[in-house]
Formats: sequence, structure tokens, C-alpha cells
Amino acid sequence: MVFFDLPTDTPKERKEYAKFRKELLKDGFSMFQFPIYLRHCPSRENRNVHINRVKRIMPPKGHIGILSVTDKQFGMMEIFECRKKADGFIEPQQLELF
Repeated sequence: MVFFDLPTDTPKERKEYAKFRKELLKDGFSMFQFPIYLRHCPSRENRNVHINRVKRIMPPKGHIGILSVTDKQFGMMEIFECRKKADGFIEPQQLELF
């Protein structure tokens, strides 16, 4: 899970924000809630690869957090829409080749 608060005051900062967001999407992250992006990683090694990619693309300014949770922990999350319990986050289908 990557969550961030990046400055967007100048055209250069907006461009860096857009580039960071596009790189997250390109790396297989999907938006859960603005500005929280999720990506399923089947192993710790795979998780570390994606954490390092996020670290490489970080803009020079702003705050970025990276949080790892297990499938079980994520599955226990309760999600609500307008006080009504939602079905939960539907993970995008991901193809894995071995």
C-alpha cells in the first residue's frame, strides 16, 4: 500500500505528481482511494522489488508512506460507502507466470 501527499503548487510539482502516479499504475498498483494505491505481492521478495521501485521514483518533495499488510489482514478490513457496508475492495485480476 502506497499513500502520499505531494505538493502541486507549481507546474513542475504537478508534473512530478503526475509522473509518480503514472509510474505507480505502470508498476501494477491500482487506486484504492485518493491518494492510496494498492498492489498485491505474492511473496516478500516480490514486495521488496516493488518497494524499491517506489523508492526510485519518489519525487524530491512531499510525504510518501509504504505499508505492507498480509492478505488475511487486508481481508479483515471493513469498507463502507455512505454508511452502508460495501462488498470490499475487488483486487484487479493479475496473471502470474512461473
